[in-house]
Amino acid sequence: MTWEVLNVIGTLAFAISGAIIAMEEDYDLLGVLILGLATAFGGGIIRNILIDVPMSTLWQQDILIKVTVLVIVIVFIIPDGWIHWTRGWLNFFDAVGLSTFAIQGALYAYAAGHSLTAIIMAAVMTGTGGGIVRDLLAGRKPTVLRYDIYAAWAIIAGICIGTGFVSQAWELYALCIILITLRLFSARYRWKLPHRYLQTL
Repeated sequence: MTWEVLNVIGTLAFAISGAIIAMEEDYDLLGVLILGLATAFGGGIIRNILIDVPMSTLWQQDILIKVTVLVIVIVFIIPDGWIHWTRGWLNFFDAVGLSTFAIQGALYAYAAGHSLTAIIMAAVMTGTGGGIVRDLLAGRKPTVLRYDIYAAWAIIAGICIGTGFVSQAWELYALCIILITLRLFSARYRWKLPHRYLQTL
């Protein structure tokens, strides 16, 4: 039950972030809905394609999809001040979404008997795929690949689960909490991986 609650929180957080970015780009209501849904469910869709999970599993989340649409519409109509207040919580909810989705993706691939590489990829794409799709649809460079440490935490989830280091329920919850904490610290203190900018001649 707790895991499902975290999954719902992560899904809605990603949907809200997609909706806010769509409004920043001056999209209409349909554009906001599409971008919000793509952010919320894009990572799971990419994961399903990668590890050959039937796409029909998406439609088994019918209630969550309807709730997500409702939340996006609410974000679209609420006053600007409320949106700015919501934005303050996005880092936390985003961290929850990243952690739960990355672990969920790794578990899917592990249960299907895939290799460690596939498990890590499933974790990364489930945790970050929605954000990448969101930025591309908004005409932005994917932030998860540029500004701070983000995908690296999903890689850790994939390694821990793919090697069997984490398998018990309490271990998964502990891993989830650790990843959320690391993500929050990396956002708060602006931790970054090494950058190299190549100037054109």
